Amino acid sequence: MDARLIFWPAVVMVAQTLTVQMRMLHVRTAQIKREGIRLQSIATSAAAAARLTESAPADNFRNLLELPVLFYLAVVVAFLTAQVNWLTLTLAWVFAALRIAHSLIHCTNNRVLHRFYAYFASSMALWALWAVLAFGLLK
Repeated sequence: MDARLIFWPAVVMVAQTLTVQMRMLHVRTAQIKREGIRLQSIATSAAAAARLTESAPADNFRNLLELPVLFYLAVVVAFLTAQVNWLTLTLAWVFAALRIAHSLIHCTNNRVLHRFYAYFASSMALWALWAVLAFGLLK
């Protein structure tokens, strides 16, 4: 198996992060223009939270800079320790797919229970990936 395949789920995650960032920019810019919000009035995170009420894309963007950091590291660890196989690759793709589902839910209808299921399942895939990698490091 070509070990470089492990980087494709990470590339998908990066593309997803960029897509959510562009969505956040669009939503925020539209609200600022529509409501005539002065930029200086939202200079701090507290002020922005109080004024910018359409926050789902921004919240999701922050989510994509939290748990996925461990995913990116896992991908590098898998590659560097020659642990790219069908299991680690499958877990990486499962994580990426479930994070896409999480973002789609978060940035559209934002049904909390559905979003939680996607988040929880993606977390389990990530922890399983790390368990496989840790076990592989013991060999």
